[in-house]
Amino acid sequence: MLPPPIAMLNYILRRLGAGLLLLAVVTAVTFWIFYVLPRWAGVTPQGMAAMYVGKAPTPEALEATVDRLGLDQPVAVQFYDFVRSLLLGQEFTFGRETVECGAPCLGYSFTTNSPVFPELMDRLPVTMSLAVGAAVIWVVGGVTVGVVSAVKRGSLFDRFAMSTALVGVSLPVYFTGLLALAFLVHQWELFPVSRYVPFTEDPIAWFQVMFLPWVTLAFLHAAQYARQTRAGMLETLGEDYIRTARAKGLSERKVILKHALRPTLTPIITILGLDIGLVLGGAILTETVFSLNGVGAYAIDAIVSKDLPIILGVTLLGAVFVVICNLVVDLLYPIVDPRVRLSA
Repeated sequence: MLPPPIAMLNYILRRLGAGLLLLAVVTAVTFWIFYVLPRWAGVTPQGMAAMYVGKAPTPEALEATVDRLGLDQPVAVQFYDFVRSLLLGQEFTFGRETVECGAPCLGYSFTTNSPVFPELMDRLPVTMSLAVGAAVIWVVGGVTVGVVSAVKRGSLFDRFAMSTALVGVSLPVYFTGLLALAFLVHQWELFPVSRYVPFTEDPIAWFQVMFLPWVTLAFLHAAQYARQTRAGMLETLGEDYIRTARAKGLSERKVILKHALRPTLTPIITILGLDIGLVLGGAILTETVFSLNGVGAYAIDAIVSKDLPIILGVTLLGAVFVVICNLVVDLLYPIVDPRVRLSA
């Protein structure tokens, strides 16, 4: 049997290898969706080029786009160029002008005449601020409510909390967000009407602007986490080792937090990785409702203007975040639950 440090290192390397393999598969699937599937549907190279140059393109612009992107080349050549541009970058020629799209080149928007990746990086801090702040609220709030509801099963608090959680799961973000804007911002003026301010410029203004979007987004997820935590806690509290811990004279607080809550956190961490990855890929509804110029709003603008390179770039970025977050979740499993074997 390997010593714990070596076993942990092997576990991390295996998970990193699996994550890189999954990223390769996601890249191939994304290429297939955006490049191969339209061909199978009978779309011509000029028709595919029309999805890259925006609305009402001229025939000259279509031919130039077909030539720039190699849409008339074999699929194998297109895939090689696609992967090469991701790893090494790509150059686009416009007459006598050459524009460089540095690595990782997620595409070049011919509508805005700019590479997609730098635009995504400019908007990513907004989305990350939203995702991280909301995640802290929904995890702390949801897990706390779930634990208390399980311990006080059948009480007035339990019924009220689970009823509120049911409402939170049922109401969409755009509904609760618009209600919050209508009453808390415009009618009661409890929060300022202002645009996003970077944390490095003014932390107080940043917090004031982001607090309402955090709560709105967290309300949906916290309800799910509360119900998940309650169900897991009720199942765990009925186990034999919980009765043994109580029989040994351990305090109720230690029994709940150390013995009952810890195994319940494993599924919570699993869905947390998925949720954060998806939100980092663009919280479209929340960003749109609160006029936050993040990745989700960037994707909405691209969909409206039919700017396919931006849509492709956002798709790849979202996939990368989901893979990374799930990799972090895999690495946290042995820490949270010692029953998870490092050889798994």
